[in-house]
Amino acid sequence: MKIRTGIGYDVHQLKEGLPLWLGGIEVPHTKGLVGHSDADVLIHAICDALLGAAALGDIGQHFPDTDPAYKGIDSKVLLKNVCRLLDERGYTIGNVDAILCMQKPKVASYIPAMRQTLADTMGISIDDISVKATTTEHLGFEGREEGVSAIASVLINS
Repeated sequence: MKIRTGIGYDVHQLKEGLPLWLGGIEVPHTKGLVGHSDADVLIHAICDALLGAAALGDIGQHFPDTDPAYKGIDSKVLLKNVCRLLDERGYTIGNVDAILCMQKPKVASYIPAMRQTLADTMGISIDDISVKATTTEHLGFEGREEGVSAIASVLINS
């Protein structure tokens, strides 16, 4: 068995009046994330981690923001496509560990739904997905509520 790891990182700007998609669910808030797709920063970080673990490049190579086909797309569709690419190459997902970095809103109560949505989207057990959230204690762009970042670490095997 071959075991590989990957790390993903993504950032999106917050803007008033947009929907806030995190981990495949809409979180109520006055601000949402700006992006070509639905800007789900958590799913994008997971996609990059999975693609990196399989040495398949990054999310921008597979789903470029210059392609109108991806305008406003649900990031769960992107994640399903990434999982399909892994499956075609004989990889299975061992686990996902991810962190959301944002000041507001507090998302702890939404994490179980995010985990279930991610598990359903990837076709793996909820027990193989960890999502955590942290503030930056009002420091940096996350602390000033200008944006949200996410970091993901994954293990895949073949």
